[in-house]
Parts: sequence; C-alpha cells; structure tokens
Amino acid sequence: MTYPRELIDPIILKNKEFDLEGFVFGNGDFSPDIMLIGEAPGEVEIKTGIPFTGRSGKELDKTLAIAGLTRDQVYITSIVRSRPFGRKTMIDKTGQKIEKRPNRMPKQQEILLHAPLLDYEIAQVKPKLIIALGGCSLKRLIDNKMTISESHGNIWHGKIKQLGTDSNYVPSQHTYDIFPTFHPAAIFYNRKIESQLIADWEKLKKILAVKAI
Repeated sequence: MTYPRELIDPIILKNKEFDLEGFVFGNGDFSPDIMLIGEAPGEVEIKTGIPFTGRSGKELDKTLAIAGLTRDQVYITSIVRSRPFGRKTMIDKTGQKIEKRPNRMPKQQEILLHAPLLDYEIAQVKPKLIIALGGCSLKRLIDNKMTISESHGNIWHGKIKQLGTDSNYVPSQHTYDIFPTFHPAAIFYNRKIESQLIADWEKLKKILAVKAI
C-alpha cells in the first residue's frame, strides 16, 4: 500500500521522541475481505520489513491455516508501525556493560502517534472483517476496558475508534465486524491458552463460511 508522504513523514520524524525504531509497511492483499491488526513489529520484522516474520509469524501462519486462509488472502498491519524497544543494561562475559533493547508493548502516546496510519489503512482496505490480534489491538479499535480473555472468539459489530481533529479518539462513521483473538506470540508466555486460540480460529472458519467471505 502506498502512503501519502504528508501522512507518513511527520510520524517517522516524531518517532525520534520515543524509543521507537524502523518502520514496517502493511503487507498482503490490498483489496481483501479480511484485515489482521497486530500490536507492533519486533526486532525480526524491522530487519525484514514484513509483518509477522519472526516466531510469532510462524504461529500466525498455523492459525491462518486452521481457518483455511493464507497470507495472500488477507492484509496484515499493526497499531504501531515502528518497533517499541526497552533499555536494559547487562554485564557481558568480559565484564563490560552493554545495553540491550528488547521488544516491549507500545505506550499510549506511541499508539496515538501512529493512529492516523491505521485509520488510513482501514479506510483504504474497507475490510468486511477485522481480526484484532491481542489486547493492544482490541483496545485501540474498540475500548480500553475490553480484554481478550473476555472477548476472544466472538464477533463484535459497531463503530470503531478513529483519531479526531483534537488528538482524541472519536467513533468512526462506518461500522465494522471485529473478531478478537489472542496475539500469536501469547502462547510463548502462556501455553494454557493454546487450545482457546485454536478454537477461535476453528470458529472463525465456520463464520467465514456462513458470511461467504
């Protein structure tokens, strides 16, 4: 997808005020029925320039297959397009201090900064169904009080949050179908949810068949 420079350049410039690095464009079919929205790129994605190409990408491919989907049938993006990183000082084997920059969750200010990009993509793609991958995506799209544990596996229909002129979120003009599910990387930290994640994508397959998407 081609982004207007007047939209993307100020955001990339302002990234310098935060612990953000790189930029990853959305990827996939540019006129799909289904749009997947994740959290933010990680270290691997910044190097490849393609969303979900790290370990979480392999898990995403597995879950897409459960629903009978492939990457070339969907559009994949995230609520923040640059990698949020933390700062951690460690001592290496030689006794020298080194700084590590691990992945971290995006902050609200960073999500707000990148909000115009997501709004633009949704307006361009016009998806029949949006799959919210993880709690950050769900909260950005619908409500900060919603959780994946309570909402996963069920279609939500309504107006989503979009950035208004005064840097506050306002309801979108159009309504959307949102299918919340766990972020693919979540099973790395909590294997207990794996069965629920699989069940979500099995349920999604049935929903897609009924909706003829």
